[in-house]
Amino acid sequence: MNALQNLKDHLQRGKVYRRDDLSKWSTAVDRHLKALVKSGDLNKLSGGLYYHPKQTAFGSAPAADEELVAAFLKDDRFLLTSPNDYNALGVGSTQLYNETVVYNHKRHGRFSLGGRIFDFRMKPSFPKSVSKEFLLVDLVNNLDRLAEEKTAVLDRVKKLAANLDNNRLLEASRHYGLVRTKKFFAALTEGASSHAA
Repeated sequence: MNALQNLKDHLQRGKVYRRDDLSKWSTAVDRHLKALVKSGDLNKLSGGLYYHPKQTAFGSAPAADEELVAAFLKDDRFLLTSPNDYNALGVGSTQLYNETVVYNHKRHGRFSLGGRIFDFRMKPSFPKSVSKEFLLVDLVNNLDRLAEEKTAVLDRVKKLAANLDNNRLLEASRHYGLVRTKKFFAALTEGASSHAA
């Protein structure tokens, strides 16, 4: 079996690879990568990242965001979110944003991977998955980045917060909120408990 075929046999459809991952199956990795990109067996996504396309009835499917980000970071501890997720909360944010936010422990900055923009933000902690409480805290954290009118959004956040579990909201705020976000939710929940009393 020739060396190029050996490398090709290790590729799995729909998987993203780093050049380093592929060098263990090839003694001439750069030459082989060039040949595989030329033949369409690999797509080059960005410096050192390659994708073995998965074929569908509509042509080749793009790499999954999770695959792309895990290969780019060399780490599977990250959370993918987007300012578009705030729209589902019903707090009046209706703008559509063309980027995915990646909370992670390793990289910071905006990167184009596979033709898509990812905004990598280093955070000491983030949840494993997105909850309504986390999204609300994240929205208040990122208020300055949004195109919407801030006061109107915050008024709707207050209304929505009143219908959520106070303890879970405070916990999300404590773990993931900026200082001003923590103060905002602490004041809200104190107000709610004094009304209840």
